[in-house]
Amino acid sequence: MAIDENNLDEETADRIEQPVAAEAEEETRLTPAEAIERMRINVPVRGNRKLRTLIERVNEDKQLKGWWHVSNVNAVARMEINDHSWVHIQIVTNIALKLLRQLTKHHVEPAVVRDYGMTRDDAEIVVTLAALTHCIGMSIHRHGHEDFSLFLAAPKLRELLHGIYEEPDLTVIVSEVLQAIISHRADGQPLTIEAGLIRVADALDMAKGRSRIPFERGRVSMHSLSAAAIEDVTISDGEERPVLIEILMNNSSGLFQVDGLLKAKLKGSGLEPYVEVVAHIDTETEQRLVQVYKLEV
Repeated sequence: MAIDENNLDEETADRIEQPVAAEAEEETRLTPAEAIERMRINVPVRGNRKLRTLIERVNEDKQLKGWWHVSNVNAVARMEINDHSWVHIQIVTNIALKLLRQLTKHHVEPAVVRDYGMTRDDAEIVVTLAALTHCIGMSIHRHGHEDFSLFLAAPKLRELLHGIYEEPDLTVIVSEVLQAIISHRADGQPLTIEAGLIRVADALDMAKGRSRIPFERGRVSMHSLSAAAIEDVTISDGEERPVLIEILMNNSSGLFQVDGLLKAKLKGSGLEPYVEVVAHIDTETEQRLVQVYKLEV
């Protein structure tokens, strides 16, 4: 499809030219020591002592932060695609936790509770760790990065969880995290709610042009145009289902992100019965054509 670059508005053109967070772009020009010094993961722990301890350890872990930095250099500086920095990690972790808490608020039972008799706090540990480590394999290469993430994460998970869990619970948590990591790939098959959450949360890092469909910086295409159309993503209580995901777009090209990327990640995630997705187009001209779009999975 031919696209006239001269007819793009300034904001859309800027988002296509710079599809990564300014902080992520700047990070690639720092030394590794300078880059990791700026990284700090913040999540609402809400009285979960295990989660508080874990986040404290994560924020002191230079190896984990080093993987995030190299992943970002590979993605942004070398491949010139979208942000894979700690900014992406922070966003995905918070989205995944938000989704999990929405589900448990509506009495949807996480797999570690149902299958192992663990607690919701333990489910939060699984989701958080999976989000934190889901793409550290990008530090090796994009192609096959989910597999690389597994062998990097396996010993690191045990290190981060030392003293928080004892065997056999430690092995259960590590196994559940690894399953969530591998399941976030395009052809992944999540076996648990927790794994499905990572798959969907990763896709929802799409606001302000932050598409999870890689596209080359500055290249005008359906991928870049649709990514630039996404203004905001919100998560709240649904009317018909426990979770409502609302996506605000500035033009209808954003439907490609919703119906292409998000639908593919939601389908087979195990979250289909619990999530409704509604896209709103906040442009008066286009509202006459498509005012509200509901995703059917």
